[in-house]
Amino acid sequence: MSQIVAASETLKVATFNVSMEATNYVARESDIKGNELFERLATSENPHIKNIAAIIQRINPDIILLNEFDYTPDENKGVKAFVKHYLNKDQPGSKGIDYPYYYIAPVNTGVDSGVDLNRDGVASGKGDDAFGYGVYPGQYGMVLLSKFPIDKSKIRTFQLFKWRDMPNNMLTTIQDKQGKSWYSADAQDVLRLSSKSHWDVPVNVNGKTVHILASHPTPPVFDGPEDRNGKRNHDEVRFWVDYLNAGQNAAYIYDDQGQHGGFSGKRFVVLGDLNSSQDEGDSYKDAIGGLINHTTIISEPAPMSEGGKRHSPDNPFAATHTAGWRMRADYVLPSEYGFSIKQSGIFWPTEQQADYVLIKNRESSSDHRLVWAELVLTDND
Repeated sequence: MSQIVAASETLKVATFNVSMEATNYVARESDIKGNELFERLATSENPHIKNIAAIIQRINPDIILLNEFDYTPDENKGVKAFVKHYLNKDQPGSKGIDYPYYYIAPVNTGVDSGVDLNRDGVASGKGDDAFGYGVYPGQYGMVLLSKFPIDKSKIRTFQLFKWRDMPNNMLTTIQDKQGKSWYSADAQDVLRLSSKSHWDVPVNVNGKTVHILASHPTPPVFDGPEDRNGKRNHDEVRFWVDYLNAGQNAAYIYDDQGQHGGFSGKRFVVLGDLNSSQDEGDSYKDAIGGLINHTTIISEPAPMSEGGKRHSPDNPFAATHTAGWRMRADYVLPSEYGFSIKQSGIFWPTEQQADYVLIKNRESSSDHRLVWAELVLTDND
């Protein structure tokens, strides 16, 4: 349902898969230590990170989720260093900005599952054998930055939720060529649903609570005919559908603090690289379709860009693409309650624009684009 009105009190919310993980900072086939990002955050000089900061400064969101920002519990080396050494500093063409509030938490990527998940006969503890694909713990992590206070006492995280505990899950349908379960009983007992994590983060925006529902489901590819990643992506996306159906399908949900049940707030925004499209790509369409078209969500207009349209001129969906590999993967989905959309967009300059150098290729910044929406906060609390 589309709602576009004149501005009153507005909130600009964004999501950006920034590709700030260690493998982007070393030569191909090099050994990965896992601290490569943090070494570059210690200075203000890395060209890739400077471009990421410039893009964020151009849009200047009030709240932004960063996907693929390596996790470290040392905030001074991670999120604080990024804000201080890059976002606070003027980048070419834009002024420095500040985010005094932030949220980070552990993710499942690179965390040893203790079992052989890829069925190569070895429980290696990393890569395909980690709870979420990663060669070191914290790879492809998440960061939430905010200009408004975060109520950390009421955050719900779902990193530890077990996939088997989702009713009608697709875990039990994953089979090998012989028709046997791909995952052993031991694997099914421990495997977590979220490849990174799912977060419900309440932000206090001038006295009004906005819940940020953040995640980064696994890509539905990089597997085999058993389609274990495709089915996991489906259920990771479906988790939010069930979570928002708090009075119907969410009784099974439990968070990392032991609290049961689904969403109990009112005003929310779903953010993240969901690696799924209801129109294109390899994912199952019903989960992402159920989320985009959920009765509690404003689904239209979808953010668009002229750069994306020109990137794939023969594709009818090109204007809504959020990744250089030609698909809508990244989402800013506000609730019908408490919001209307003033405007939205995707940072994707055309080749004729000066800012094209910021997104020219993955080496410039990321293979994803920053997606944003400027929302009007209504007074129906």
